[in-house]
Amino acid sequence: MLMRMLAAGGVPALTDAQRAADEDNPLGYFELEAVKSTRRDPSWLDRAPGRAVKVIHALLRDLPPTHRYRIIFMHRDLDEVLASQRTMLERSGRGGASISPEALKRVFATQLEGARQWAAAQGNCASLDVQYRQVIADPAGEAGRIAAFIGIAERAGEMAAAVDPSLYRNRRGGTV
Repeated sequence: MLMRMLAAGGVPALTDAQRAADEDNPLGYFELEAVKSTRRDPSWLDRAPGRAVKVIHALLRDLPPTHRYRIIFMHRDLDEVLASQRTMLERSGRGGASISPEALKRVFATQLEGARQWAAAQGNCASLDVQYRQVIADPAGEAGRIAAFIGIAERAGEMAAAVDPSLYRNRRGGTV
């Protein structure tokens, strides 16, 4: 959702289109395979200025200090994340993690907090925390915060219009 919002706001996504849209993510994945190899080969960063790049929290520490980064941490309920991943794995016929969901949730929470602390300690990083549910509940308000953070406040309306609440399918408890 965030990558779609950024693209709608005029920030081109740096992707390789290797992972096609599917039933789990009908609007696409916005991923760049080279991000996974950043520690060994960060050359893709030469194409990144002015673009949005999806980097999972576990790979942030691989980003070299030679660039400046604006990091948007999209926080989503970890039970929802795990449910979504479990559904994707089941559809693809692959097995899930061998540890319990509660243990996996604790690992993710610790990793996420470590990534946030790392980013806050870097002089070349600015970060913004965004709550997934809040984006669904108040697209205009959250798009405004995101757009201001990346310097395109005038494009917040287009960003908000890119939010599609119907894609919020692995909801846990309550409504937004």
